[in-house]
Amino acid sequence: MSGKPEIRIAKAKDEWALEAAALVQELGKQAIGARGRFSLALSGGKTPEHLYRTMAAPPYADRFDWARTIFFFSDERCVSPDHPDSNFGLASRTLFAPLTISPDCIYRMRGEVADPETAALDYERQLRTIDRPQQNDSPHLDLVLLGLGQDGHTASLFPGTNAVGERQRLVAVGQSPTGVATRLTLTLGAINRATVVLFLVTGADKAGIVKRVLEPKTDADRQLPAALVKLQRGRLIWLLDGPAAALLTVNH
Repeated sequence: MSGKPEIRIAKAKDEWALEAAALVQELGKQAIGARGRFSLALSGGKTPEHLYRTMAAPPYADRFDWARTIFFFSDERCVSPDHPDSNFGLASRTLFAPLTISPDCIYRMRGEVADPETAALDYERQLRTIDRPQQNDSPHLDLVLLGLGQDGHTASLFPGTNAVGERQRLVAVGQSPTGVATRLTLTLGAINRATVVLFLVTGADKAGIVKRVLEPKTDADRQLPAALVKLQRGRLIWLLDGPAAALLTVNH
């Protein structure tokens, strides 16, 4: 149910990855039991990479119903799929290839397309075609994995950019102030329709922004893109390691 975020703090180093893998497994079972398939939107970065390697290795590799799992992406840099910065490339190396996931189960954002707006519209069309739960219902993903940037961005929704304000469209063109500038991203309109959103945040360097998002003091804190993730009906879960949670109040 929607409402206050569920905040989970792993006690031991790297225990968060085992907890996350177990949680993804359980959510997958629930989705497959309810709808016959599990739609999962992946994110990029070092923290998700650790999760993907955990999911692709024993004992978790054999616990997932991969044949009934459909993979999407929460965002992508506008680069070719074999580029070192490609989120698809990361997932392919660490999850899809080790598990020999069928290409039919993978829907990637085509960051290499010359016109990013066309790529965003095409991906939205795929979402609306593939992940429509019932006739005339809006698409919703079973699970969206998200990270958190030092500036409070999530997916490729950066503070002060047009994509943050988009609610009607499911996919938009995002702009990053650093790295690969042009991105494709799920919008808050898509993220907030999900059944479950799971933020994965690790490291002491994220402690300050974690506190700003989860324990906001100012309007600026409340308007950070990650703070605007407020699910319409689903569960919002934050899974943190100890260093990332270090500045939160004890009652969490």
